[in-house]
Amino acid sequence: MNSESNLSQKANSSFTMDDFAQALEKHDYQFQKGQVVHGKVFQLDPDGAYVDIGGKASAYIPRDEASLRAVTDLSEVLPLQEELEFLIIREQDAEGQVTLSRRQLEIQHIWEKLVQMQENSQTIQVRVTGVNKGGVTVDFQSLRGFIPRSHLAERDNLEALKGHTLTAGFLEVDRNSKKLVLSQRLAARSSNFSLLEIGQLVEGKITGIKPFGVFVDLNGMSALLHIKQVSQKFIESLEKVFQVGQTIKAVIIDLDEGKGRVAISTRILENFPGEVLENIEEVMASAEARAHRAANKSAE
Repeated sequence: MNSESNLSQKANSSFTMDDFAQALEKHDYQFQKGQVVHGKVFQLDPDGAYVDIGGKASAYIPRDEASLRAVTDLSEVLPLQEELEFLIIREQDAEGQVTLSRRQLEIQHIWEKLVQMQENSQTIQVRVTGVNKGGVTVDFQSLRGFIPRSHLAERDNLEALKGHTLTAGFLEVDRNSKKLVLSQRLAARSSNFSLLEIGQLVEGKITGIKPFGVFVDLNGMSALLHIKQVSQKFIESLEKVFQVGQTIKAVIIDLDEGKGRVAISTRILENFPGEVLENIEEVMASAEARAHRAANKSAE
């Protein structure tokens, strides 16, 4: 009885050990999902290609994983015997074969590029592909992004933007959640900022009046005319001096691109304290000469 059970145990154990040895033979544990490997395509077939990545078994890349762009001829994107980079997207099957992708590797590279561009405060060109209540969906090198309505230059007729290319800055780039949120207004602000300098005379429309100052739109960028920078004379109420929609000229006295802030002054343009309050038309009419004089005075 004992000798029989020992025999059966021996048989079972030798079977599992053989099985385990075969499994080890078939599987190559150096290849993991998410790993980038180098390899050479050695055979093409209608549905994909076989790749030598130095494993015990060849790897396989399906046709739809060959490239981000539509592929008609596989040999164009997967030339034979040329060393290429691949991403492992599926670990080994029963035959020890891993599944590869070039398409998902390209997507990874695009995300890396976007993160870098965001860090450098760069802008990108995107094509509007769709419209919803909250804004527009856009395409950047096959990645899907979103621009909220509040960050569009054109907020009323979104349908008219379909198919158009917009310049956008970055609000959020999250590679893990595949979230790309962009802003057209941010890009406009960035490009406008490069045109501004301290001491420059600018013209804009008043968009809001607060107790502490007046907000002025300079080509899509908001500037603040602080109450203390309006006149050399004390002002009780800004609403008695200005009105929303009014066009004014002022001199830039401070710039902070990081925070998107522009500070302007009409006080600099006065010939005497209170002139802006008494005769703003005259101050605005000769603003260029006054700004030039103020610049020369500060240079002395």
